[in-house]
Amino acid sequence: MRATGTVEMDSFRLAQYTVPAPCYICGGGNNFDAELCRHCYAPMALAHQAASQKIHPRLIAAIGSSGAGKTVFLGVRADMLSRQVEPLQMLARGAFSIQLQQQTMAALSRCEFPSKTPNEPDRWNWLHCQVLRKRQKPAELIMPDLAGEALMEEIDHPNTYPVIRSFLSKCAGVLVLVDAKRVESGQSEEDFQCMKLISYLGELQPDKKTGWPARPVSLIFTKADQCEHCFVDPQQFARRHTPGLFQQCRERLHKHQYFATGVAGACGYRNAAHGRVLVPLRIEPRGIVEPFQWLLQQIAP
Repeated sequence: MRATGTVEMDSFRLAQYTVPAPCYICGGGNNFDAELCRHCYAPMALAHQAASQKIHPRLIAAIGSSGAGKTVFLGVRADMLSRQVEPLQMLARGAFSIQLQQQTMAALSRCEFPSKTPNEPDRWNWLHCQVLRKRQKPAELIMPDLAGEALMEEIDHPNTYPVIRSFLSKCAGVLVLVDAKRVESGQSEEDFQCMKLISYLGELQPDKKTGWPARPVSLIFTKADQCEHCFVDPQQFARRHTPGLFQQCRERLHKHQYFATGVAGACGYRNAAHGRVLVPLRIEPRGIVEPFQWLLQQIAP
């Protein structure tokens, strides 16, 4: 025998699934409790944070060939800016935004470089942060660690990675990383791949007033600590060692600047099971903040 009473039904919860939650990167609809976008695999936390704070973060991309140093550059820069107060300070939004910084610094502390970014978009690290600037309004930014191989695959075969196409189309600015050690040794492949990147951006948004011809592009020669003269005059270094990229940028980009950066003060080789591996002997960041600071000044509202 049971007493009569009221039993609350949970069927009303199904109504939440009838309203799609748009992805902040591609705009595709998703369930409200989805972790990743089912269309482009970007974290849905980006859309939830932007909606709750009623802000529209600016998108910035770091692109370059595989092995150019994108992961190290992004991780070390996030670590440096998160520890200082002036003139720039970076505050991560969400626990997922600290993953890239944590993995990079953990690898460098073991005298190792971080492992290569996997090609699968659902395994990429995303950084959503607030950048505090002296006497200026804070900037809300979203920056992913894109895989170089996936990026070049998207360029050769468009729409292979929809998240890359959607993200680069909406970016306010871009950091193009070029391996200075490769180009100085005469490897023309690095020059060709960077030329492809600039051409791809122009094809995405060709409008001269609102497209990539008018958006800022920071060209960064990484691993410059292994060719010191790159720090003296990065533009002259680009003219001499990457003539195709230099001409491409001069003719197609109205806002671009060359920089040189380095993380490892010295490197050596260590024997491993699969052969010799390049390892950092000491960490001496140089020119990490300057390219990012210049890009922020160019995209400032």
